[in-house]
Amino acid sequence: MPMPKWWGHINKRVFNPGQIKKGVSPVLTHVGRASGKAFQTPLDAHPVDGGYIFILVYGSGSDWVKNIIAAGTASLRVKGEEISLESPRVITEEAAWELLPPTTKRPPRFLRISEYLQMDISR
Repeated sequence: MPMPKWWGHINKRVFNPGQIKKGVSPVLTHVGRASGKAFQTPLDAHPVDGGYIFILVYGSGSDWVKNIIAAGTASLRVKGEEISLESPRVITEEAAWELLPPTTKRPPRFLRISEYLQMDISR
């Protein structure tokens, strides 16, 4: 079971704006499914061959994940560089860890995270 949704709501409204303002974390920009509004979500972005993997701490039911899957694209800002991403897909823990470098820190086991989002860099 991923992190509880109530914690996600706190993160979205309290901690995420500060993270975005600091400009330290990678920030994923995506478009809302219903609103069409652009949203920014600070995340850990793990580079893999040809793209990135994101750990779905709140599961694939999170709004940002649904937005990206619906749109099929997103933009990632890493260290001031904008990277266009496409082809979002939810993958298993096993598939993710086959692609991630061994130096990548795994989330704590008690979180029981089993879903990851993989996206390709747009060419």
